[in-house]
Amino acid sequence: MADFTSGFWNWYIIVPTVAGIIACFLLLRWLSTAIKPEEQGKELGHVWDEDLVELNNPLPRWWLNLFYLTLFFGIGYLVLYPGLGTFPGMLGWTSVGRYQQEVDIADAKYGPLFSKYAAMDIVAVADDAVARHMGERLFVNYCATCHGSDARGARGFPNLRDNDWLYGGDPTVIEQTILDGRSGVMPAWEQALGGEAGVADVTEYVYSLGGRKVDQAAADRGQEQYQTLCVACHGAEGTGNQALGAPNLTDNVWLYGGSRKRVMESIAAGRNGVMPPHREFLGEDKVHLLAAYVYSLSTGQESETE
Repeated sequence: MADFTSGFWNWYIIVPTVAGIIACFLLLRWLSTAIKPEEQGKELGHVWDEDLVELNNPLPRWWLNLFYLTLFFGIGYLVLYPGLGTFPGMLGWTSVGRYQQEVDIADAKYGPLFSKYAAMDIVAVADDAVARHMGERLFVNYCATCHGSDARGARGFPNLRDNDWLYGGDPTVIEQTILDGRSGVMPAWEQALGGEAGVADVTEYVYSLGGRKVDQAAADRGQEQYQTLCVACHGAEGTGNQALGAPNLTDNVWLYGGSRKRVMESIAAGRNGVMPPHREFLGEDKVHLLAAYVYSLSTGQESETE
């Protein structure tokens, strides 16, 4: 159990807990002995439903014993398991230790199967129906929250079923992305572009790269700004740079939305996209299977009859 930032909080838990148990014992003792024999059975003047009378009787012995049993169970639990501040309990049980024990059991059972596929090329793993099914289970458990259960993504989270890749769709690159994560940053350019008008001009030029109808005069003005501020990442032709994770602006794939409003928001305020690393969490063998499944989504292998 982790230590508290102050010893006060340790005793803040121990003292009320121990005092509460002692108080319960004293209360039960008092309730079982406070009534004198000559007062037992006397009416207390409380009547319900016309003839239901409350009598001055002690609690039944079996009922008292149940309360005592509960208290003794509580004492035994606090001696054996953590519950009194930082005291770890005589058994040394921790939730982290229990989790690790379950992980070790699972690794011993399924580890050889993961190792079998880890020794295979990702493309070969993607061709194996059983491996794809295992990868799909991993995806649903660990990736669907962001990318969706169908892997088609959402605003700010890439669609993994198309063939558009920010960092490249090579199997080894996909695996590297899952293992170590990605951090993509689009700077905010509103101030550098002189305000909303400059942002609007660059938006028109970006639209023109994809062959859309634009205000040509605004696009021409935006081109000058683009060649000064944007070309380093997105390239002179706007085709992007997978080494930097800079998206291709000439297609019709938009991570944060392709409306003028969304594109202007991206240029003006910037974007920050983070793909968390899974190396330590899942391990390399599981990531290998997961990468094979993600690769199969874009190649169409996943949709084959199994």
